[in-house]
Amino acid sequence: MPRITSIAILAVGIILLVYGLNASNSISSSVSRAVSGAPTDKTVWLIALGIIGIVTGGFGLVFRKAP
Repeated sequence: MPRITSIAILAVGIILLVYGLNASNSISSSVSRAVSGAPTDKTVWLIALGIIGIVTGGFGLVFRKAP
């Protein structure tokens, strides 16, 4: 994977993770957590996709082919 692609995926992963963590502190997530014991689906997806993006981008930077 090219270096710029890995950096872009890593950056998007960080942004999604930050949005997910902010969404976990929102009012709707607090209400959902109080009623069902779990955060909203949107929060879970944002955090999961953020982690996947960070891991994928990190592996792309660390294990890339030499030019």
